[in-house]
Amino acid sequence: MGEQPSAKSNKAAKGASAKPAGAKAASAKPAGGKPADAGPAAGSATKSTGAKRPKTAKPESRLAMVRRARRINRELADVYPYAHPELDFRDPFELLVATVLSAQTTDLRVNQTTPALFAKYPTPEDMAAAVPEELEQVIRPTGFFRAKARSLIGLSTALRDRYDGEVPGTLKDLVTLPGVGRKTANVVLGNAFGVPGLTVDTHFGRLVRRWKWTDQEDPEKVEAEIAAIFPKSEWTMLSHRIIFHGRRVCHSRKPACGACPIAHLCPSYGEGETDPEKARKLLKYEMGGYPGQRLSPPPDYPGKPAPPLGTPAGAE
Repeated sequence: MGEQPSAKSNKAAKGASAKPAGAKAASAKPAGGKPADAGPAAGSATKSTGAKRPKTAKPESRLAMVRRARRINRELADVYPYAHPELDFRDPFELLVATVLSAQTTDLRVNQTTPALFAKYPTPEDMAAAVPEELEQVIRPTGFFRAKARSLIGLSTALRDRYDGEVPGTLKDLVTLPGVGRKTANVVLGNAFGVPGLTVDTHFGRLVRRWKWTDQEDPEKVEAEIAAIFPKSEWTMLSHRIIFHGRRVCHSRKPACGACPIAHLCPSYGEGETDPEKARKLLKYEMGGYPGQRLSPPPDYPGKPAPPLGTPAGAE
């Protein structure tokens, strides 16, 4: 979820875990009450995805697209009323560090690595004083550990020297920190400070293009175009819902079209598996009855917590 780790930037990731107003909590429960089953939202999609949607005779107007986009957001709120950032954190510093570490790896691997990291370096002052080789060994499981260690020591030093050890709460200040780009800054602002922001990661970009909300590839241009469709108050939760859906249903290589709860609104329906039963087998995390990415998920999360690093298969 973080920026690409390099001397210039690190790749970003995942607002508030509060349940959206009016969301239907029942849609989050696994079908039949069994943890291994996909939720009813995924299962119910089989009623509307038995046949390929007919192509419209004329191009969709801007107004029609905006209305469809906002309806998708509302329906995703019903499917994922528990949508939340999938990085474990207890304060802005931990979220900032976890987001930087999430570049080119999964949030799960970051969550399995950060308990030992924050036990050894609990504050910016501690991390700024870290011996690089020792820090590298702690974060090694997340990949690109040398570049990430440089970023972590650099941003921690900046926090210590310029911000009295506190994470700043503005986009302008956050992006001056080593390894922190716009995506990482929006993750921290939205989830640690309650400042609305759009997290344009690979999942977000893929889905908004599949839904024909934009044809832009550049993350900043994508952010600007999507920001114009939705009110600012929706930006953080919209990001979580889209990223949740991209990880669970609308995968990059083989979307589970036949089990998608918003297939009736998707102009790209048919790019993936349309057979309902085959599509259900493609569902991931709680939608498929499996553990999520967080070791410490929110209380209303309907799936299983992820196992700690090094847990033997089947022992969680």
